[in-house]
Amino acid sequence: MDEHVPDAREDDPIEPYRQAIARTGSGFAATLWASERTQKLRFDVLIDLLGVEHVRDAVVLDLGCGDGALAAHLLDRSIRYRRYIGVDAIMEQVEAGDARGLPDASFACSNLLGSSDSLGQWGADVAFISGTLNTMSQDVAMSFVDSVLPAVRHGLVFNFLSDRPVKARLDVDLGPARRHDVVRWLDHALRCSPLVGFRQDHLEGHDAAILIRRGT
Repeated sequence: MDEHVPDAREDDPIEPYRQAIARTGSGFAATLWASERTQKLRFDVLIDLLGVEHVRDAVVLDLGCGDGALAAHLLDRSIRYRRYIGVDAIMEQVEAGDARGLPDASFACSNLLGSSDSLGQWGADVAFISGTLNTMSQDVAMSFVDSVLPAVRHGLVFNFLSDRPVKARLDVDLGPARRHDVVRWLDHALRCSPLVGFRQDHLEGHDAAILIRRGT
């Protein structure tokens, strides 16, 4: 595991989302994604990396679930999970997700960075972490991913903003988000398990996605 050296910017990665809720209320806008189209594209990349066969009939843990858009997208793609558990630190988003009335779905409000040791209680097969790492430093994000892997039976998928996009993307103002060192992430993932998948062929390299399967 990489040594974690705190810095002033990572004191509270959740604060940008609290501010978004105050401005816009619950729902898509409070996730800080640029568009629903690209959010769904990121979901599809993660689903395809993991493999539909490992999501269908599985217990799915969605960490930083927002308003439950991933669960709705899975059902739109006719990928029926056995159980979906969405966890988010923002109560308004948890309530919005619960209000969708999605089948076999439940939501919990929890600060993931403060309660990662309890993730095993859900008995999850797979975990999705989509967008959740964007306001974390890379050290904090790596520690978080390390804590999630033992809590799932099969594996996890996650995305982050890559530091190796096309040149034009490097000048984009990311707001509260930050780019991560993609080569360092791959090295870290391979130290967790030899069973790693990677994609960065979407969104002009702006977004990277990694799969880590539990080693045998």
